Amino acid sequence: MILQLRDSTVLMKFVYLLSTELKSNPEYVMQVQRLTLDQSKPFMGLKGTHGLFGSKEWWSSIEQGKIRLLHRSGTITRTYVAGQDPSPVDNCFSLRLDDGSVIEESIYSHIDDEDKKLFRPGARVDIVYALDELKRTSANGDKCYSDIVLEIAISLQPIK
Repeated sequence: MILQLRDSTVLMKFVYLLSTELKSNPEYVMQVQRLTLDQSKPFMGLKGTHGLFGSKEWWSSIEQGKIRLLHRSGTITRTYVAGQDPSPVDNCFSLRLDDGSVIEESIYSHIDDEDKKLFRPGARVDIVYALDELKRTSANGDKCYSDIVLEIAISLQPIK
């Protein structure tokens, strides 16, 4: 695991691990890898510079620092429903980062229902993303990256 919960000042729990998710959904891994390898779609999918998504080489590239990581930590300010379908359960949250900026993030549908209850205003959230290069580039030719959530941890109690 990349996030070190023992270093946290509040009691935290892992609620999402991509490594676990991919083990339970090998078809998804194969679909992402197929798109990477599909030369007829030069602007779609991951580039695969440091290994095919979910492969041993890909995970090794993360561990070795070849794939950049982005860490975001902050406090939930609100939860809400996003999307076209009505839902009785909030599926997104606003996260005020430690630097004061605010981002929007999803509460993944495959997170355990009990763990979803931890997503509430005042809860501390730590997220680590892998920045994996896409095949397409920006309009000025710069590299573009997909921010792939690797791990999410959340406090067991609100901190504010």
